[in-house]
Amino acid sequence: MKIVMAIIKPFKLEEVRDALTGIGVHGLTVTEVKGYGRQKGHTEIYRGAEYAVSFLPKLKIEVAVASDQVTKVIDAISTSAKTGQIGDGKIFVYAIDQAVRIRTGETDADAL
Repeated sequence: MKIVMAIIKPFKLEEVRDALTGIGVHGLTVTEVKGYGRQKGHTEIYRGAEYAVSFLPKLKIEVAVASDQVTKVIDAISTSAKTGQIGDGKIFVYAIDQAVRIRTGETDADAL
């Protein structure tokens, strides 16, 4: 079992969700986050004054999947979240040691 975590641009959420649903992923967690990478923020003008925006709004998506689905999930996210512009985001994959569905007590792959 793995968790695929992606940081994406907020306006790409619906496309990513539709792509994941299309490959059979039925659950995901979305968190509003702020951060920066190589982009290092940008400057904006508000009421005639220029100011620096150091942390940019992003969404963090987390999906728990069976290990054999990881490649399909990565492909779905990267294809649907890509704009070709700087700041498209990143995808990280890490292992899950154990999972438990609280309602039924199912464990590991059955809990996903």
